[in-house]
Amino acid sequence: MSNKLKLITDGLVKNNPTFVLILGMCPTLATTTSAVNGLSMGLATLFVLVLSNIVISAIARFIPDKVHIPAYIVVIATFVTLVQFLMQAYTPAMYETLGLFIPLIVVNCIILGRAEAFASKNGVWDSALDGIGVGLGFTCSLTVLGAVREILGSGSIFGWNFLGGDGMLAFVMAPGAFLCLGYLMVLFNKFLKKD
Repeated sequence: MSNKLKLITDGLVKNNPTFVLILGMCPTLATTTSAVNGLSMGLATLFVLVLSNIVISAIARFIPDKVHIPAYIVVIATFVTLVQFLMQAYTPAMYETLGLFIPLIVVNCIILGRAEAFASKNGVWDSALDGIGVGLGFTCSLTVLGAVREILGSGSIFGWNFLGGDGMLAFVMAPGAFLCLGYLMVLFNKFLKKD
């Protein structure tokens, strides 16, 4: 497998932020009440992650060591603001649903961690691929977790109701989020160890 493809697959599997690295748990647990919410939060994070990785990789060598973290946060906040404006303009219902968690992408440890650990030390193209891989890993994790919670909690998936609205309310609430996340982490890591 080529090194470029490995950057993407590592973010999806080996360095999956949710199931392996256990990062970004606040939006993971709070926004995954449905598959659509998980997908939307994941895509917003993916957008910010890829663009901030690209910019940080391009400017990292010009930033003094004493202020590199604040500089990275300014770059990340710029892209989060852009996502916020785009969601408010084109998907206002989703923006209202995700609410506070969109601005909190600024302090998401996944994004700042990738900026510090990877983008600041690698080229623009590799940083973009790393952002795509980790962003897709986060998006897939949130979508799967949201889908499981939606199926168990309301008998639907992506809003399509196939069980007549019957489900266990606990799975749409916080305890269900922890339970589903725990089981999904165990399954993911069990399959990961088989490889």
